[in-house]
Amino acid sequence: MLRLRRQQVTILGMYSAQLLDHFQNPRNPGEVADPDATVQLENPACGDILKLSIKVANGHVSEIRFLAKGCVPAIACGSAVTELVKGRTVEAAKRLRREELVLAVGGLPEASAHASHLAMDALAAALEQIKSSHGFHG
Repeated sequence: MLRLRRQQVTILGMYSAQLLDHFQNPRNPGEVADPDATVQLENPACGDILKLSIKVANGHVSEIRFLAKGCVPAIACGSAVTELVKGRTVEAAKRLRREELVLAVGGLPEASAHASHLAMDALAAALEQIKSSHGFHG
């Protein structure tokens, strides 16, 4: 029991309250029904997997959901990226910067930066898929 408490203290000390909140209470989990774009990316170095599905209406991201398998930061970044782009225009979603995502989760330890890259790469791939299939510019 003592070992478990030490591990919990280590996790709490390592990650921000915002990151832990996104991990424990993920926003927009699951898959969008009849999406305009779906992508799944894997980080080959660590094995984290992130799947994003997006629906667009009137040029805006009307629905976005994620599924993630991986570390605490990967799940938190998947959750946060959905919150950051939901309701934005496709063009505004494309302008989202990784720094904004990192700020939204209250920062990331250097060893966890890969999680924000995975989320941003998945978002970029999904938006590119939308651009290709729906003719959005930006």
